[in-house]
Amino acid sequence: MQLALPLRQRSTRGGRRPNAGRKPANPARRRVAHVTRPKHARANPVHVTMRARREAAFLRSEHVFARVRSAIRAGQRADCRVVHFSVQGDHVHLLVEAEDRERLRSGMEGLATRLARAINTALRRRGKVWADRHHRRELTKPREVRNALAYVLLNHRKHGIRVAAPVDPCSSSLFFDGWSPRALPLLASRRTEEELAGRPVPAPRTWLLRVGWRKYGLVDLAEVPGGKRRR
Repeated sequence: MQLALPLRQRSTRGGRRPNAGRKPANPARRRVAHVTRPKHARANPVHVTMRARREAAFLRSEHVFARVRSAIRAGQRADCRVVHFSVQGDHVHLLVEAEDRERLRSGMEGLATRLARAINTALRRRGKVWADRHHRRELTKPREVRNALAYVLLNHRKHGIRVAAPVDPCSSSLFFDGWSPRALPLLASRRTEEELAGRPVPAPRTWLLRVGWRKYGLVDLAEVPGGKRRR
């Protein structure tokens, strides 16, 4: 006599499931989509943002920033250059020039690794540093480049960070030659031969970063990215 066996329930393995997949380091922040990166033209600068995990978000501390600055300087390449940067508590903004998409990709991957090692060494920790793949935005117009320069170099103002120096010491602001005239006397005393000799960023090569953006006016120290000027 054959006994009737109950039918097995349909397997729930495979396919899409709610809440499946790798969890973000910061659930409150939207992740960068894992899609094919757009094409890159050598004439266009790129605004890159790298965001650190919560446990590694001490990037503006003196000993960490010193290693970050050195890593950016050591990671410069002829075919992929960081022209300007600013370091905030948990993220890094970069303005980058690269010959093509492949060189931009390899350059940013190499820099991300170099920065991660420098940050882990400074914090005496191991493990991942970056919360996600870097965010990238191609700048194709002079006004976009001008806005990006102000956004990157004055980003500490956006976050309400007060600094004693005329410009943010955790950035490449000292080596930027596009400040408004009233800023020059404030910067002259800090632009010593020793500081300029050890500059971490090269001069820009693209027309947009050298000349084009100036059509919309020099950058003032009182500007607040995404807002009005502070008087």
